[in-house]
Amino acid sequence: MEEGVRIDKWLWTVRIYKTRNQATYACRASKVKIMDHAVKPSHVVKQGESITINLALFVKTVRVVGFPENRVSAKLVVDFAEDHTPAEEYNKMHGSGETGFEHRPRGSGRPTKRERRAIEKLKKYPRI
Repeated sequence: MEEGVRIDKWLWTVRIYKTRNQATYACRASKVKIMDHAVKPSHVVKQGESITINLALFVKTVRVVGFPENRVSAKLVVDFAEDHTPAEEYNKMHGSGETGFEHRPRGSGRPTKRERRAIEKLKKYPRI
């Protein structure tokens, strides 16, 4: 069995990033850390290490369990990575609907003046 694998390749094989290129850019942007130290894409990750990944909406913490040879299906990820992300982080993701975007059904058009005022009142935007 291998002693380790490049971190960008491991992040891609366990489906944390969609492409290996995205994993590489995340490492270069210091969004991937091991023991609170930013790592380069060529860093060799070892079994048992804990990795902290700063994704767009929350911070994910994962422990390395194994090294797949190729990209694995979503069902098999649990054989290679343990998720240690606190529940509060996942709640941040679910609470991201408060970003200011409201869903309007397709084809309903722009809001009327009355609807816009109701939206402003709900959001408590000051009227200019």
